[in-house]
Amino acid sequence: MTTIEKPLLISVDDHVIEPPNLWVDKVPRSDRERVPHVLEEDGASIWLYEDVRIPIPGLFVQAGRDQSEIVPELMSYEKMRPGYFDPRERAKDMDLDGVIASLCFPTIPRYCGQQFLEAKDREMALTCLRIYNDWMIEDWAGGAPGRFIPLIVVPLWDPKLAGDEVRRCASLGAKAVSFSENPAKLGLPSLHDAANYWDPFLEAVNATGLPICIHFGSSSMVPTTSDDAPVYVSALLSPLNLTYATADWLFSKKLEKFPNLKICLSEGGIGWIPYILERAEFIIEHMPWARTYGSFDYTQTKHEDLGPELSPRELFAKHIYGCFIDDAFGIKNLAEIGADNVMIETDYPHGDGTYPHSVDNAHRLLAGLDEGTRYKIMQGNARRVFNLP
Repeated sequence: MTTIEKPLLISVDDHVIEPPNLWVDKVPRSDRERVPHVLEEDGASIWLYEDVRIPIPGLFVQAGRDQSEIVPELMSYEKMRPGYFDPRERAKDMDLDGVIASLCFPTIPRYCGQQFLEAKDREMALTCLRIYNDWMIEDWAGGAPGRFIPLIVVPLWDPKLAGDEVRRCASLGAKAVSFSENPAKLGLPSLHDAANYWDPFLEAVNATGLPICIHFGSSSMVPTTSDDAPVYVSALLSPLNLTYATADWLFSKKLEKFPNLKICLSEGGIGWIPYILERAEFIIEHMPWARTYGSFDYTQTKHEDLGPELSPRELFAKHIYGCFIDDAFGIKNLAEIGADNVMIETDYPHGDGTYPHSVDNAHRLLAGLDEGTRYKIMQGNARRVFNLP
């Protein structure tokens, strides 16, 4: 049982299982089969959207379940803990777990709205996306005021529309926006795009001050070594996607162009950060030619300076935040990361989450740190980054 007398925490990476009526209640009856909706089949709740079937794996919803109950199965809403999809019930679980506030990533739209990006009917996809964002702000966060950090998704297929959605939702109370760890893997331009594809979106984020939250898996790509590698290989390598994302942001020059950007690396752990920063500093020092030549073709025409204006360590300290569930190695090397750039997560209700022992787990990990540093990691940094009261 969690000892609630201990200082509590803010979790910057949890997940919501959307309630079955989220979209069908917000559109005319004639459109109910065009939006995500649920059918019950053989004891499982299956979401349907266009020609895509989206089951809810039991491995996604493990909080509060005994280890003996966790098997690879498809779940129904009847079997689920109400805290997975009901904000008031989630708040009760948070009380038990010692969690003050929670930021929740979507499930059916996927981490950064890839489900809508892949839709054939983009007009209806935009309608569905806006319904989701309104629900996240008004119904999910509004269902338990002060307990949730509303995270929105944007239409990745149109950066101007994405910027408009950021501004619209910020005016309604959104506190963060989700983005892909690698949009190039989604068939979109990368952060390095010469035509500055993402600038209309980034301009809106920069103006509103919403942090960008990047969850591993938001490139719709799971790293592995071979088709026949066991699932353990992908589970081990998954945080590396956010290592790649960090490299992109450090060398994209977007952090200099948009000085208010805050990049949160969700569920990526922090133990890898010291080496990546050391490596980034090393290549800046030992590859000076790369500042003006973008490839290994030394015959190409010289172009504008490609190097970061600040050192990678300085850029990271100003703009990027590592988020972890259970990372003892990272905490031991906190001085190399920066206590101001680290936040904690519970990952409710996923399988590697810490419910209902999140506070005890946090105090075990942070036991060797001073009180001020513990507060930063458990609450203070999240309050500052997400502009929480």
